[in-house]
Amino acid sequence: MYFQRLRDLREDKDLRQEDVAEILGISQTVYSRYERGFQTIPVMHLLKLADFYQVSTDYILGRTNTSKPYPAK
Repeated sequence: MYFQRLRDLREDKDLRQEDVAEILGISQTVYSRYERGFQTIPVMHLLKLADFYQVSTDYILGRTNTSKPYPAK
């Protein structure tokens, strides 16, 4: 699965793949594989990205077009 939204979110913040990879504590190559869908994103990285971009995981995964995260209970 190709994650265009990961790329869009990153570019909207004027970040490089290297910048996001550093936040996740991984190499740029691994992060690039996430964006291109060549490697599965671990749940802990998906959650960290959702928190960083302040969007829902469903938005990143393309399951909804609503970017706002769900309210905390």
